[in-house]
Amino acid sequence: MKIIVTGGAGFIGSAVVRYTVGILGWNVLNIDKLTYAGNLSSLRDIANKENYAFLKADICDPNTIRKALNEFQPNMVLHLAAESHVDRSIDGPAEFIRTNLVGTYQMLDAAYLYWHTLSDEKKGTFRFHHISTDEVYGSLGEAGFFTEQTPYDPRSPYSASKAGSDHLVKVWFHTFGLPVIVTNCSNNYGPYHFPEKLIPLMILNALDRKPLPVYGNGNDIRDWLYVEDHCKAIDMVARSGRPGEVYNIGGHNERANLVIVKTVIDYLNKTADRFVDETLIKHVDDRKGHDRRYGINPEKIKNDLGWYPETPFDQGIIKTIDWYLNNKEWVNDVASGEYQKYYADRYE
Repeated sequence: MKIIVTGGAGFIGSAVVRYTVGILGWNVLNIDKLTYAGNLSSLRDIANKENYAFLKADICDPNTIRKALNEFQPNMVLHLAAESHVDRSIDGPAEFIRTNLVGTYQMLDAAYLYWHTLSDEKKGTFRFHHISTDEVYGSLGEAGFFTEQTPYDPRSPYSASKAGSDHLVKVWFHTFGLPVIVTNCSNNYGPYHFPEKLIPLMILNALDRKPLPVYGNGNDIRDWLYVEDHCKAIDMVARSGRPGEVYNIGGHNERANLVIVKTVIDYLNKTADRFVDETLIKHVDDRKGHDRRYGINPEKIKNDLGWYPETPFDQGIIKTIDWYLNNKEWVNDVASGEYQKYYADRYE
């Protein structure tokens, strides 16, 4: 199997690249622009493998993307490249529109042109797999779950740009016949997560005994999915998913943000620093348009493909915290001056 992964130096993308290269043994071309959240240090363990190659490129550059497809001749494109942080989308929506909408269009256009060069047999097995988010569905009340039939109701520039990209991908199937698949996942967590996101931010701030910023009252609920479980789901969809279908991938691990923060505090207090405690929690002004609850019903992917989340949150969060405790060099690499400035502007 030869695949192109876009955004393969980001958090989920690098996990997918490590999984497909190291565990599945697929030939992978990783295309990434290497923005602030993309870091090749996340791929050091597979960087020199014969079945891995890296191309620094912008998915909005059509000529480079077309050339990469024609030269590499992939069986599949896993499209993960995206601007993904809600807070940043509120501060500056333009880059989210450019990358998530225009970039996805350029990927679809290039993939469609490449697909037409293939033999009938290879056309039938080619897939364009678009990895998206549950945030496109908006916010849930106290009951119920997102399903593949839930109407879209995005509430932030980020989720709106991802909703738009989802619709573009589906159009390229219904109008042009390109064999596409869309997956919408819940919040991922695990090793190599960029420190602006909730769980790594709490871990690293706590270890530095810095305030732990929590939006509003902290009662907003997210469904958490361990990133290795997500990689396995992507593998199953890549092998057996039906073109034109949407699959929701959720962890069945709903937790309030404040509960997450207290879980991190409790574990670090017992294992790393007894001075880490709940006095570090600092409630800050709530995010604009903050969704109150996400929750995914993953019955379709379970029934159709046999996937289910294997990692309970109580186990996954310990594995995640331990990884950060044991990989401080990686943290120092990614927490650049640009990130420090962003953190100061956002929270200080």
